[in-house]
Amino acid sequence: MSDLIPRPTHGDVVELVLDDHRLFEELLRQLRDETQDRDGLRRLLSRVLVAHAEAEEKEVYPSLRREDAISGGEAEHGTHEHDEGHEALLGVLEVDDTGSEEFSTAVHELSEALHHHLDEEERDILNPARTEITETVREELGAAFAAERTAQLEADCGTVDNVRRLVERAKRRTR
Repeated sequence: MSDLIPRPTHGDVVELVLDDHRLFEELLRQLRDETQDRDGLRRLLSRVLVAHAEAEEKEVYPSLRREDAISGGEAEHGTHEHDEGHEALLGVLEVDDTGSEEFSTAVHELSEALHHHLDEEERDILNPARTEITETVREELGAAFAAERTAQLEADCGTVDNVRRLVERAKRRTR
């Protein structure tokens, strides 16, 4: 199932990020379907969601700040929402019975957190990237984002142990 994750090597960073957002939405739709391989889908979503967030935090947000396309507060808010998403994702990963009401509730909570983040990121971060960053810089940033995202995928970033580590990292940041 991991072969279903696209691994672009280049492109406009805005389009690459949006492609992942649509993939998240599709995986969530499938995850709500009781006839699907929910365990496989949650592992797939975990891998691509974590890889995406880590690549954004390492490559995209800092670059957009340097280019004055977004403020430090906007980047920090995006990171905070990634933290919330990781916590909700951990809730999905830790449920043993993917056919249970507990699992459905956890998927709902992840879906709510993720949709909120996608909406805000598309309005408050990607729109300025479209208008404030040159096409050449968006292409360079796309290659850097894609490379980091692929490195994260190859490091198996979506394991439950790694997601727990990310949740703990976020708690330390907020103390």
